[in-house]
Amino acid sequence: MTPTLYIEGPAFWASTLPSWSTARAVFRGDAAPADPPAKRPSPQMLAPAERRRAPDTVALALEVAAAAVEASGRSAKDLPCVFASAHGDLGINDYMCATLANDPKLLSPIKFHNSVHNAAVGYWTIGTGCTAASNSLAAYEHSFAAGLLEAATQCAADQQAVLLAGFDIPSVGALGSVIDSRELLAVALVVAPTRTERTVAAFDWSLSTGTPAPQRPLPKAVVALKANAMADALPFFDALARAEPDSLDLPLGARLSLRLRLRLRLESQG
Repeated sequence: MTPTLYIEGPAFWASTLPSWSTARAVFRGDAAPADPPAKRPSPQMLAPAERRRAPDTVALALEVAAAAVEASGRSAKDLPCVFASAHGDLGINDYMCATLANDPKLLSPIKFHNSVHNAAVGYWTIGTGCTAASNSLAAYEHSFAAGLLEAATQCAADQQAVLLAGFDIPSVGALGSVIDSRELLAVALVVAPTRTERTVAAFDWSLSTGTPAPQRPLPKAVVALKANAMADALPFFDALARAEPDSLDLPLGARLSLRLRLRLRLESQG
């Protein structure tokens, strides 16, 4: 039996939904997406030179991670973290493949440095001074679900809050012919072992085999984000936004799911 866990500080960024407050209102049908779309976030924890050089994956991940930690009221330097991305930085990897194929001597050391899958979590831990455990994982189209399972498992085992951030960017170049990911999308939250004044929801969780239960259709204003590789996070944040009890099956594979029972309107602690 897995323990009930708690959610703090949900964070969200897409060009048309550039904050959790905006995303929550759009998921509920109370507002329209941002028009014109927002520009790529600029993570303030980085020095100006690093901020300019940071690739999209790093900018997105740091934006939502910082927002989640701030909303949770916790200290980033003490918070274990899990960063999930289906593909990492597709733009840089496309550049590297093309450069290696055409003229390897022109390969940029900075771009090579940013090509590794754990670049974003590396920037985060350095920028915040975090010395707690950090992890970077990928599970293709199930990366958010795998990240949430990892964060929940760590939280339950260690009885310590864990930061989860998930992010993916569009595919480009030759990689675009084999990987279909569009839009910019990043999400984050803190999973905690106990309820606090910052708790926004509780969830029970387990693994489920067999065919996943059907998911509620997403609002039309959000459907375009389903083309992003981190789209498996959308049903979870849709449920958080609606603030109604819900059961979700987040697929981890063809016949394995992370089953969640969300409780959004928590009773007063008295």
